[in-house]
Amino acid sequence: MDEPKNVPFDQYREYAPDEMKERAAAFYENLKRRRTVREFSDRPIPDGVISDCLKAAGSAPSGANQQPWHFVAVTDPAVKHRIREAAEKEERAFYEHRAPDAWLDALSPLGTQWQKPFLDRAPCLIAIFAQKYGFDGEGNKIKHYYVKESVGIATGFLIAALHHAGLVSLTYTPSPMDFLNKILQRPKNEKAFMVLVAGYPEKDVTVPDISKKPLAEIVTYI
Repeated sequence: MDEPKNVPFDQYREYAPDEMKERAAAFYENLKRRRTVREFSDRPIPDGVISDCLKAAGSAPSGANQQPWHFVAVTDPAVKHRIREAAEKEERAFYEHRAPDAWLDALSPLGTQWQKPFLDRAPCLIAIFAQKYGFDGEGNKIKHYYVKESVGIATGFLIAALHHAGLVSLTYTPSPMDFLNKILQRPKNEKAFMVLVAGYPEKDVTVPDISKKPLAEIVTYI
């Protein structure tokens, strides 16, 4: 692979200190309104919105710039239903047989159960895959580095982009998720990382009354 050449960093924008503070505070105020929901409206998402959010996700940094991710945006009702059927099969086994009591106790305040109607109801499911390795132009295998970290960052970008666009999302990780490769016809070098459910919240939806840790508990300044 040819070494990339360096080009001027003309995309950078510097802001005056006061404006920088305002922008940082405004970004926080916007993101702190984000909440995970489990009840979605079936309203369609305007054309182009998901694509632009996915472009934002694809702009994330990654190990050696290998971009070891693939996103499958699913809006076909029949495919969404197949995903729901397969997911609920695994979820029911988890809740009824596999999950330790401590895990179920931790989930209890959130009201989650093995039934996942949002997989049918929400207008878009974004299946996120992590590529363990890739291929060069001649078909030779290329090892990817920092895959989980890179895909996690891209997923964070995507969640923020959806919120910024005025949508809500749900991070959903059924276990195991191998059925996604089969249903969505993804290759063996990809491993399902997450299903991000996206759309509008259902009318009069409620969310758990939870809070985030204060800054003093999550940050140390040295």
